[in-house]
Amino acid sequence: MQTTVTELPESRVRVEAEVPATDVERALERAAKALGQDLRMPGFRRGKIPTPVVIKRFGREAVLDQAVRETLGTWYVGALEDSGIHPVGDPDLDLGDLPAAGEPLRFSFEIGVRPVAVLGDYKGLEVGRREPEPDPADIDAELQQLRERSARLETVEEPAANGDFVVMDYVGSIEGETFEGGEGRDQMVELGTGRLIPGFEEQLEGAEAGEDRTVALEFPEDYGAEHLQGKAAEFAVNVKEVKRKRLPELDDEFALEAGGFDSVDELREDITTKLREAEEGKVEGEYREAVLDAVADNATIEVPEALAKARAVELWERMVHSLSHQGINKEMYLQISGKTEDEIVAEALPDAEKALRREAVLAAVIEAEGLAPADGDILDALQSTAARENTTPEKLRDRLEKAGRLDDLRDDLAQRMAVDFLVEHATPITADPAETPA
Repeated sequence: MQTTVTELPESRVRVEAEVPATDVERALERAAKALGQDLRMPGFRRGKIPTPVVIKRFGREAVLDQAVRETLGTWYVGALEDSGIHPVGDPDLDLGDLPAAGEPLRFSFEIGVRPVAVLGDYKGLEVGRREPEPDPADIDAELQQLRERSARLETVEEPAANGDFVVMDYVGSIEGETFEGGEGRDQMVELGTGRLIPGFEEQLEGAEAGEDRTVALEFPEDYGAEHLQGKAAEFAVNVKEVKRKRLPELDDEFALEAGGFDSVDELREDITTKLREAEEGKVEGEYREAVLDAVADNATIEVPEALAKARAVELWERMVHSLSHQGINKEMYLQISGKTEDEIVAEALPDAEKALRREAVLAAVIEAEGLAPADGDILDALQSTAARENTTPEKLRDRLEKAGRLDDLRDDLAQRMAVDFLVEHATPITADPAETPA
């Protein structure tokens, strides 16, 4: 494929692509073969009709139109790779006329591209870095979680309060008739967790063992069982037990049982060490980002508003794709967030612009310093994935290259090298905690 790139204002380019006639003919034959699978003609077995006959039957232009529709996406990706651009957003595509037999297919598209950075000072910058000291409140919270995990439930002869556990039997009815799923025996629920239908737990507060109560409520409109949505119900509840959580005392005996330590001080110090180690990784990540942003602040980078919006839309679409793996579609998320799609994209604009500025700076540093991963770097990066897939890094590299994905890995490794370079040539200084990202 041949491509020509023309730079346009506002960080956009026009790419003109030419698909060889041989590739067009192969696509035409594939489309004809697919159409012939369901075609019935006298004298031919189903699925065995020669492609020239299929093309004649439907007309070359109709089959070619089908072929182009099915293959244009692949040709577009090929044009992106051949042109060497770094696209941002969706293209404005112009296909033009379908080619005659033996002629190449020509199409063009305009698209946003990564902005260009003119570097300022990028070596020897002083950048704030905070000390990795755990918050005492986090240490206390860890200790509290340990106590919670070691807690015991004790039966009490007192009215149930928020946080207590109630063991109960219940039978639900709607208009005097019981319903499927509305009955339970020896069910234990912690009051205040909100795990039951809204209003159920609140009406059990103050109940004592042996007491019968009637809980009246209304099922939510979005309740999981459709036949119960929005309906008023009553539950006849028999409270069998009230249990209360008893936490162990925070003493040396607890330290021994919880972690094998001789004292609470030793347990606290162990928690502090582990939190500090986790905090060190967080601080390092913050510092790397701060160095990159400091270099971007010193650079000259123009990020047009339309380009930032295109990237914001990409960020939103990536989030929607990620949420889909959790069973949450776009409409559900919009309902949960209480925002429109336009509002979410607008909120993402600052992050989108920052991301584009960072990418532009990294590309400029890679070029200025001649950074490129060696083959050994690529194999090292593939070690863990190759082990999971029970193959070798070399075979995985060859597979990525055949699939046209090796350049993406090279770009990613080069960007990491650029960040490493900038961090290595920066000078950390004590940061004001108030200015440190939360």
